[in-house]
Amino acid sequence: MRSNLFVLEVNKTHPEAKELCTLLLRIGTLLMTSGSNTERIRKTIQRISTSFDYKAELVINHRSVLLSLENENGDEVYTSLKRTGQHGVNFRILSGISRMSWTVIEEHWTVDQINEELDRLQALPHFPRIAVLLFVSLAGASFCRVAGGQIPDMLFAFAATFIGLFVRQESIKHAFNTYLCVFFAAFAATLVAGLGYKLGIADPGNHGFVTSVLFLIPGVPLINSFSDLIDGNIQTGIIRGINSLIYSFAIALGLLASMFVYQM
Repeated sequence: MRSNLFVLEVNKTHPEAKELCTLLLRIGTLLMTSGSNTERIRKTIQRISTSFDYKAELVINHRSVLLSLENENGDEVYTSLKRTGQHGVNFRILSGISRMSWTVIEEHWTVDQINEELDRLQALPHFPRIAVLLFVSLAGASFCRVAGGQIPDMLFAFAATFIGLFVRQESIKHAFNTYLCVFFAAFAATLVAGLGYKLGIADPGNHGFVTSVLFLIPGVPLINSFSDLIDGNIQTGIIRGINSLIYSFAIALGLLASMFVYQM
């Protein structure tokens, strides 16, 4: 009880530390939900906190970031926790915050300036939806060609990727479970790709069927999982690895469901 009272008193006494802690937690959760590995989050937050003459101690989990700040004398302490949102991949946020962290040191930015830059980064427009659908579908058709598919296979791979990605986007928009979104997308994509095999148009090897779900492979989470394990962030690395495994299982279920429909 006494320790809780102490924390409340310190928080009230040092508003500067509280303001900085709130900012750093915002940065940490933004990096986490944008696809950053744990070590990058730690280094970025420590880099910015050092420019304000504060030492940052972090506990980073898959769903939350716990941060404690203290000054050079160790007599100003503020601790706070913030939960992360839905995880995804946003390289604009990652590269923008990385560049900003070095600018903060070089130009001695204030907390308000950093918040304004974060607002700007978060407000950056996404690519048009149709452009994303078309270019991802072209990538799917290209993978099909690399795997040995011919023109008919590439056309079915293009259509399958387009429909699968559209289904996933719509599922996410309607707030379905993320694993179900992957299953729906894999099932829709392989249904379209398997149609070419069923009609006898595609190659008997059915390269389009196999490559139509490659856009769903959780590449960034798998890389981050391996990176976290190598850096010693075992808990977060294991969680990310298991999460990627469940995504892979959802893709496999989608493939299996289509194979059952077509009796392949």
